[in-house]
Amino acid sequence: MIQFTEKDGNLIFAVRVVPRASKSEIVGEHNGALKIRIASPPVEGAANAELIKLLAKKFAVSKSAVKILSGQTSKTKQLKITGGKTERFADLLKA
Repeated sequence: MIQFTEKDGNLIFAVRVVPRASKSEIVGEHNGALKIRIASPPVEGAANAELIKLLAKKFAVSKSAVKILSGQTSKTKQLKITGGKTERFADLLKA
């Protein structure tokens, strides 16, 4: 199960990023984190930018509402989505 916290309209959770995938997509759960494949390489922030773009689209929020709290250069990151809904996790894992 994906571990997350919802407080004051902010959704905070961990993601596990797999860069250089064939396409960017959410693939499931990995050790309590949302596992996401990213097509971009982890060079000059390209993978982080793609991650933010993908999550903003999936959670139906603006890109500025998605923030990487920790793990800028790590495969495991802590994210905060302002205005993100917890119900979206179930929808994302079904797709």
